[in-house]
Amino acid sequence: MPRKPRFSLAGVPQHIIQRGNNRQATFFADEDYRFYLDHLADAAHKYDCAVYAYVLMTNHVHLLAAAEKAYDLSRMMQHLGRHYVRYINRIYRRSGTLWEGRFKACLVQTENYFLKCSRYIECNPVRAGIARAPGEYPWSSYRHHAFGIPDGLLSTHVQYQLLGNSADARQQAYRALFVSELDARELGEIRIAVNSGWPLGRDRFKDEIERVLARAARPPKRGRPAKEEAPRMAHTVRQRRAVYRVEKLH
Repeated sequence: MPRKPRFSLAGVPQHIIQRGNNRQATFFADEDYRFYLDHLADAAHKYDCAVYAYVLMTNHVHLLAAAEKAYDLSRMMQHLGRHYVRYINRIYRRSGTLWEGRFKACLVQTENYFLKCSRYIECNPVRAGIARAPGEYPWSSYRHHAFGIPDGLLSTHVQYQLLGNSADARQQAYRALFVSELDARELGEIRIAVNSGWPLGRDRFKDEIERVLARAARPPKRGRPAKEEAPRMAHTVRQRRAVYRVEKLH
């Protein structure tokens, strides 16, 4: 079965997740995390991409990023993946694949979901039980957003700028977002979108994607419409009656 083409629009953020093959580790030492982030910065610059949020977990990666041109995020990830796999294979004297096929991604509506997606990404270490608070984990964008710690990889999105009129105000407002976790419905919505590839947003956002890309931005409804099913059922009943009459004759 051919793979479903990705949804990609210039300037629209995407939530990206890439997992290790068979959920195996992809980072083994601090130097590995640094190598990945350095080469992510290089790849983002090469393909005119903006990275807004990230977290590097032991066996997978989450990014929130956008590109100046459609599908340049894919080129960024391919470029980064090749360099990182070669690095891991050389350092650890291994061979073969590292990642679980191609990465997964979904378009993200900025007005309603951008900050929710950032929270989802940066709270991963807390949900995984490896940190008590997002600020304790060194391999994410949280410290930059919440405390202003410099991070040359990151670009600033307008939704973050709207949090306050000064850096201190924005950082304080951002920290306030993390007082509570996303609820179960929000977590499920984000997970389903990124794993399925369908856009994450409200109906008007999906309507606009369908208009621009001329393709469905929602999963198809299950089952057949009643008007189509009824004639087929009637035809089946007639077939069974005909078979019954034939069997009686014989």
